[in-house]
Amino acid sequence: MTQTTVEETAAIKAAFAQFPSGVAAFSAMVDFTPEALVASSFTVGVSLEPPLVMFAVQNSSTTWPKLRQAQRLGVSVLAEGQEAAALQLASKTRDRFAGLDTSVSDSGAVLIDGAVLGFECEVVSETPAGDHAIVVLEVKATTINLESKPLIYHGASFRQLAV
Repeated sequence: MTQTTVEETAAIKAAFAQFPSGVAAFSAMVDFTPEALVASSFTVGVSLEPPLVMFAVQNSSTTWPKLRQAQRLGVSVLAEGQEAAALQLASKTRDRFAGLDTSVSDSGAVLIDGAVLGFECEVVSETPAGDHAIVVLEVKATTINLESKPLIYHGASFRQLAV
């Protein structure tokens, strides 16, 4: 594996930041406690038969080892106006769900109310990829909110979709 310098890493991060993406929260009840992480690496349409989506999670994540234990994960693609929720869910504090309205499925998947899209998923595979792991999920149920626009992450800031 090729090692990069600090300067190269900063340049790569700056380049990656120029790619606009949605913001997704991955949440589930684990041992009767809601757990969540937020990622902008969420990708839909990996496969239609079966319906697969994926995301990349940092190997250093302390939340992913808990979430991977869940029967099902809720994936909430956050909407405009949910910037504070994204920051709160991504924080290192233990009470990430304080004041947030959520829905919990019978299987323990947690969805953030008001999100543009909600998926209830099962983990299919996890593949090492450098300092991250690529996690493939099979979609078992969906919720679509046509009244909202997606929250966008671009240039290391939250943005709104101009239509």
